[in-house]
Amino acid sequence: MIGGLIRNKGRYLLSGASVIAVLALSAPAEAQDNAAIQAQIQALQSQINSLQKQVGQAQAAAASAQKSNSGDLDLKVKWKGAPEFSSSDGKFKMKVRGRLQTDYNAIDQDEPITGEKDVNAVELRRARLGVEGVVYYNWIYKFEIDFAGDESEVKDAYVAYADWGPESWETSEILVGNFKVPNSLEELTSSRFITFMERAAFTDAFFLDRQIGAGVNVGGDHWSLRGGYFGAESGTQESFFQDSTAGAVRGTLAPINNDTMVTHFGASYRHRNAGTSRDTDFAELFEYRARGADLHLADRFIDTPLIGEDDNMFVLEGALVWKSLSVQGEYAQLEVDIPPSVANVSPTYDGYYVDASWYITGEMRNYEGDVGEFGRTKVKNPVFRGSGGWGAWQLAGRYDVLDLSDKAAAITNFGVVTCTECGEQKTWIVALNWLLTDYTALKFQYSESEIEGGVNDGAEIKGFGMRAQVDW
Repeated sequence: MIGGLIRNKGRYLLSGASVIAVLALSAPAEAQDNAAIQAQIQALQSQINSLQKQVGQAQAAAASAQKSNSGDLDLKVKWKGAPEFSSSDGKFKMKVRGRLQTDYNAIDQDEPITGEKDVNAVELRRARLGVEGVVYYNWIYKFEIDFAGDESEVKDAYVAYADWGPESWETSEILVGNFKVPNSLEELTSSRFITFMERAAFTDAFFLDRQIGAGVNVGGDHWSLRGGYFGAESGTQESFFQDSTAGAVRGTLAPINNDTMVTHFGASYRHRNAGTSRDTDFAELFEYRARGADLHLADRFIDTPLIGEDDNMFVLEGALVWKSLSVQGEYAQLEVDIPPSVANVSPTYDGYYVDASWYITGEMRNYEGDVGEFGRTKVKNPVFRGSGGWGAWQLAGRYDVLDLSDKAAAITNFGVVTCTECGEQKTWIVALNWLLTDYTALKFQYSESEIEGGVNDGAEIKGFGMRAQVDW
């Protein structure tokens, strides 16, 4: 109605003027009653004035409505593996996220030596669903749950104040919640983007994972620095009278970080204290162990008893990427303090790996310098119906060593615990990865582990693994 009044404003005024002219010319001048004509003209003029007022009111109402509508939420939708919703001003943002990894493992566990039967099984290695987003520009959040194994486990669950640093910094965050303790390039790189099906053995043995705490992340194109102080894991926060604690710091430097070459150097440190158990009122001592053949369904063939009251870990890391070629390695050393009532020694354990990979199809690993991690690879020719693409093909190999043998005899001889499975595991892996798109992949690998020392000395664990994965 408002638009009609505005559009017809000129029509109404023209019609009124025409009526006045017709009345003025319709009768001979000598027969007209001047007073009556004047009255009619005044009446028509009054109607025209009334129409003008209505049109003016309609214009004002339309302008007010337009101004009011401009303040409404202008929803924007983008697709990055899953829908991402945001306001036009960037004030709010929300994205559904998740990943699904389905694995098959066939493992020869050298039963004559280890006593463990062979494995031929499938599993949902990861089945995660969550959300991440932005609230009022600078407040970011992330919440994700893993439903694999018919259990629910909280993974990332934190809120952070971001972008408070200088403009030259790509990342500046203060985080509170459940997130990864900042140690190791291999551990901090997402499971979506690691080269092999599982991470290196020392990341499992020395417990590199998420804990509840507070931390600071800052970084630019060629450097990053993280630090934090942490309590218990999210699934064990009710198990302690006094939480286990950890403090950690990590720094990285990438002198070269461009479209054809990356050089990465990093170092990190962590100190942990065992917590006091609610059930026993004693310290919940740390245990150190890893799975054979670097496959998740394998048993553990090197394993210490519960001995660690506190420990100190040092990690050195390096990587070189040149176009489609990549070399990466890390060394970790763990110094363990054992309570005098358990054993009067302090062993030092260590682990390291070195690997190399090559994208046959010419892709390059994506390095994110502001956090010192590897990210999502951009597939040049993705596979989908009608694309004619062949995806990205990657060949990779790794040598991985974990040594938990130090002072094994002294720990056993003390007579409180036995260190009969404290030994060394040496694993080599060859892998072929097929990235169909940026978000989907198939992985194949063969691996062998040799066990030295302990009751499993001389065992050879051989395994084949496959994975189908998608993330969004």
